[in-house]
Amino acid sequence: MHQTPSANRFHIAFAGRTNAGKSSLINRLSNQEASLVSDIPGTTTDPVRRAIEILPLGPCVLIDTAGLDDSGKLGELRAQKSREVLREADLVVAVFDATSGPHDARRFFQQELAALSIPLLGVVNKSDLQPVDLPAWQRALPFPLLVVSAARGEGLGLLLEHIARLASTETREPGITASLLQPGEVCLLVTPIDDSAPKQRLILPQVQVIRDILDRNGIALITKERELKTAFLMALGQVRLVITDSQVFPLVDCQIPPEIPLTSFSILFARHRGDLSTLVQGALAVDNLRPGDRVLIAEACTHTRQHQDIGQVQIPRRLRQRIGGELDFHWTSGSSYPDRLSNYRLVIHCGGCMISRRQMLRRIAAATDQQVPIVNYGILLAYLAGILPRALTPFTDEIDPLLLRQIAGPAPT
Repeated sequence: MHQTPSANRFHIAFAGRTNAGKSSLINRLSNQEASLVSDIPGTTTDPVRRAIEILPLGPCVLIDTAGLDDSGKLGELRAQKSREVLREADLVVAVFDATSGPHDARRFFQQELAALSIPLLGVVNKSDLQPVDLPAWQRALPFPLLVVSAARGEGLGLLLEHIARLASTETREPGITASLLQPGEVCLLVTPIDDSAPKQRLILPQVQVIRDILDRNGIALITKERELKTAFLMALGQVRLVITDSQVFPLVDCQIPPEIPLTSFSILFARHRGDLSTLVQGALAVDNLRPGDRVLIAEACTHTRQHQDIGQVQIPRRLRQRIGGELDFHWTSGSSYPDRLSNYRLVIHCGGCMISRRQMLRRIAAATDQQVPIVNYGILLAYLAGILPRALTPFTDEIDPLLLRQIAGPAPT
């Protein structure tokens, strides 16, 4: 409740060869010994994340990665994990050893970084060991370069300034309730408290939506589903938008007048973190499922499964009822997400509140590139309940009219 979630932070990954000084730089920048430093190659194994504040940028995550030239069977696995992290970062800081020279740096760039469609900033480290001819280095590499010394702490202030400047030019994710609420308007939030809610806390999407409403000078009125009617009457006709948990969508739908826009936390996050139109299109694939088809259910977080878990129990049960047979379900959680998706007929993803927009878009792109439909929890549940058209009314200007007509087709049985 008191810390910015990792998914809302700007992710900065440090990449380079083994012993280029990535860990030393991160330790210096964060003022913490977050990463083990040693002259022994391969000291950094799994990526190490350190949350910090970079002014005026704000909350960030620095990610230390294993050397991309790590060798041996385990080294290759560490390097592959590092590549996965780089593809999902918002900015990559390429760390070069001054003693290796610009030609080696150029080879490394061409082999490991050239294909990344992510902003790059280079630092030539260990300037205390080797004088740096910066113009020669800059001619070798097609992105900005700085000279630093992690050992002496030199050049780090300038590095932070450049990181903040590059980050400010990046397109950030849209606000959760952007264009939906004006200052002073009331948003009614329906938040069931069930087994999936952490003890004495709200789940993360609810907390983030409340904060977003307050940031927009809106009014958040919060209730459980059983007190919905009372809360609605208390607002005296001032409710501009209703946001509900997907699991009680049908109950809320029948109590809220049709002229009031209604959506869910999960659908808001489909727009906030991902590609709303692509995920809505994925809901139509449900009607093409047949018994025995493989379905992937992917969650970005890891949590203890409850007896009525939405991903493990509720969604599989509703899909079985819909198609009249058994499906071949597979599950992934946390950072696990298969590269090969083509053997699935449908990917069903959670709202993505625990990962960044870039990570979510990468997962969506992996599915679409392999021609596999992808949908998220809230959109799927609204479609199965026959109320997706209404759940999309706040976003009709953002979705192709033809797609909206397809969604509003035959009602589910």
